[in-house]
Amino acid sequence: MNYKIFTGSTNNVWKYVFTKEDMVAEAVLYQYQSFYKRTVICCSVMSGCPVGCTFCGTGAKFIRNLTSDEIVEQIDTVLRDKNLIKDINDKCEKLQFMFMSMGEPMLNWDEVEKAIIVLNKKYDQAELLLSTIGCDNDEVFKKIIDISKKIKKVGLQFSIHKSNDEARNKLIPFHKKMNLEKIRDAGIIWWTKTGRKPFLNYCVDGANNTKQDFINLTQIFSPVVFNFTFSVVCSKDENMKEAAFRNLDIIKEFQDKFLAKGYNVRMFDPAGQDDIGGGCGQLWYVQNWLKSHQK
Repeated sequence: MNYKIFTGSTNNVWKYVFTKEDMVAEAVLYQYQSFYKRTVICCSVMSGCPVGCTFCGTGAKFIRNLTSDEIVEQIDTVLRDKNLIKDINDKCEKLQFMFMSMGEPMLNWDEVEKAIIVLNKKYDQAELLLSTIGCDNDEVFKKIIDISKKIKKVGLQFSIHKSNDEARNKLIPFHKKMNLEKIRDAGIIWWTKTGRKPFLNYCVDGANNTKQDFINLTQIFSPVVFNFTFSVVCSKDENMKEAAFRNLDIIKEFQDKFLAKGYNVRMFDPAGQDDIGGGCGQLWYVQNWLKSHQK
């Protein structure tokens, strides 16, 4: 695959855009303190995405699924470009590969599963995080449980973003997805089978951080089973690229309520959103490619 590199002004985030004649994909590299302290790579599993999340720049612009080789190649290329491929597995304190850039892993499961197996063999210290809206497919979810039991480094994250199904259906119009109660039940099953807590990804947009949202979420999802990831809603419009950062104080205030309630909480750093579209699926270069190649 051919690729271009976009470097964030803070010099700790890079976006790699991969192209062939019939596809575009992106991978985001994050460095925390140093590559050997913590390295995170978010990679694509599809070119575009059919899910259609309304806040995502690549939503509803589906080109095709990526092969397992194309998924693995993103990771290898990023590490090779930074001269890390030989020793990152042994020297990095926290190495994480996340299937959460472009595409829905559960809709391309066979290829994602192959990629997980290959990556686990090549980089056995790496955590492998699946991020999904929770497609309503019991067969695929059973396969996720099976590989999560075999490979202890596999993690699971559900992207929920809203505290009730009505609002979530507007944000994520994909019909064949789990509702919040089924996500809760699936998370409990995964936790029971693996002994690991799933994460709930919740993008705070300034309108979903009310007292009622807090009540809804804490009534459905127990801190015994679930962790929370709070993040900004990255802009799919380059003209609004700085808007996401206005919500940082709101996120911190909202997450503190969950900390007080006993939840394990983390906030995802939006580095790179302001100048290279660091948020997954948001790079404006990718959107322009999709528009020009979509049939």
